[in-house]
Formats: sequence, C-alpha cells, structure tokens
Amino acid sequence: MNMISPKQDRNVALVVGPTASGKSALALDLAKKQPSVIINADSAQVYHDLSILSARPTEQEMAGIEHQLFGYIDGGEACSAARWASDAKAAIAAAHARDLLPILVGGTGLYVRILLEGIAPIPDIDPDIRQKIRKLETLEAYRALQTSDPVAAERLNALDTTRIQRALEVVRSTGKPLDHWQKHKVGGIGDKIALHPLVLLPPREWLYQRCDLRLHEMIERGAKREVAQLLQRDLPANLPVMRAIGVAEIGDWIAAEISQEIAIERAQTATRRYAKRQYTWFRNQSPPGWTRMEDTFNNDIDDIFETILRS
Repeated sequence: MNMISPKQDRNVALVVGPTASGKSALALDLAKKQPSVIINADSAQVYHDLSILSARPTEQEMAGIEHQLFGYIDGGEACSAARWASDAKAAIAAAHARDLLPILVGGTGLYVRILLEGIAPIPDIDPDIRQKIRKLETLEAYRALQTSDPVAAERLNALDTTRIQRALEVVRSTGKPLDHWQKHKVGGIGDKIALHPLVLLPPREWLYQRCDLRLHEMIERGAKREVAQLLQRDLPANLPVMRAIGVAEIGDWIAAEISQEIAIERAQTATRRYAKRQYTWFRNQSPPGWTRMEDTFNNDIDDIFETILRS
C-alpha cells in the first residue's frame, strides 16, 4: 500500500454519504493506514448536546485517533455552513502543518460544497426591500421574479416560497441576479488541495434497516436522557439542535403525549426519509469524477485506501 504526503501535496480525503452508511467506521479504518486526523462534516455532530442522537463516535470508537469538530459547539448557538467551513479550513491547515492526512467525514452536502466551492459574496439585503417582499403572496413574488430574474424563476418551483423570496430579494437589493453572485464564489479551497473523495451509496434496504436498528441502539444508550437534558435548557425551538431528528419525537414521549413505541417509530420514519434525501443528494449532486462505492462490505480496506488515492 502506498503512503501519501499530506503536507507536500495538500492531500485531503473525503468520505461522504447518507446517515448509517458506515462513514465513520470506514474513515477510522482509513486513518489507521496512515497518520491522520478525522474531521467532522456532519451538521448534527457539531453540537455538544447531541452525542447519542447524532451518532457521534464515542471515545472508545475513536480508538485513539484524533477527531476534530465533533461536539465543539454549544446547542444554544446555530452553526452555519460558513462557520463550519472556516473551522474546517483551519483544521485542515493544521493537519497539513503536522503532515497528517485530514479525513473529512459526514453527511452534510452543503457543508462540503461551501468548503470546496466557497460562498457567493451577496451583500446584505436592504431591510425595507426584504419586508416588502415577505408581504407578497408566493405566486405574486414568483411572477415578479420571472420579470426580474427569469433564470432563477425557471430553475425554481413556483411554490417554493423561501427560495423565491430569496432570489427576488437579491436581485432587487443588489441590482444583480442570484446567478451572478453564485458565479463569483469566494473562500473555497477546492482548487488549493488534492481532494480524494469517496461517496458511500449502499443498498437502500440495507441502509434503512441500519437506520431502524440504530434508533433502538440510541434508546438503549440513553437518548431519552439526552433529550430530557436538552429540553431542560428551554432553548428556542428554531435552533438547529432542537430540530435534530429524534428530539421532537422523544420529547413527546417524555411529555407522555405518545408512547415509547410510537416515538421510536416516528423517529425511525424521519431518519429513513432523511437518509433517502441524503442518498439522492450525494448520488445526483456529487461531481461525476468522485468515486462512488455501492458495496464496502466485501472490499479490503487496503483496496479502498488505494481507490481513494487514485481518485
């Protein structure tokens, strides 16, 4: 098996895929092949409050391998993709300085996209313009968008209120369409590193069974206690940590509004739906050149490592 020099060539490994696809275990196996740092790229696993429900690796599961950006943000804060990307860039640079291979692992495609491509430098929206647009009916806003930014209107669903409002706000406030700003993204590191990506897309039935089984395991490990502690903080309902899968369902169980069985069933359904969305996103949105692996079960880890090096 070949070794690579992260410091010299700015190598970065990337393991992405839907929840419960085995990303964390695979990343750990890869890290054992060469001195590495595993860096979280999952929006739920950044929060300190969600260890069990986010399936964050335990100390035992980390097996002595350095892990970064896991559970490092308090649930009372909202971690934006831009903030995570900034933190990830710093973690990658620090790993390279130590000649360690950064292995990004997670299921949040938006995080990875912003890290690699950067952010559209859209100026702040004029508050008065925003207020006026938010008062428009969706169809009225869409018709206005068709006139002001036909490219965006063609791309968007006529009933997608949030995105229609955003596109209309941008063109009216800045004088330039959304597409203009998206073509001038800044801050991405995709052209500054040698990326070695691997997309896990296991059989769907296997994946959904894993989702269901893992929810039971989370309950056994104390997910109810974790949610109870989170709810005691009385945080705003719109914070990301409060909208994480399992929090509302287990919260209703704690409040005796539903039974444990129904709570688990609802959380399992939500998890499967989330896995399906992730699966579709990574299958369709990942660049064609990224290596896709539909079956990691019968592959030797050395072969997988070599596959990543060639990508």
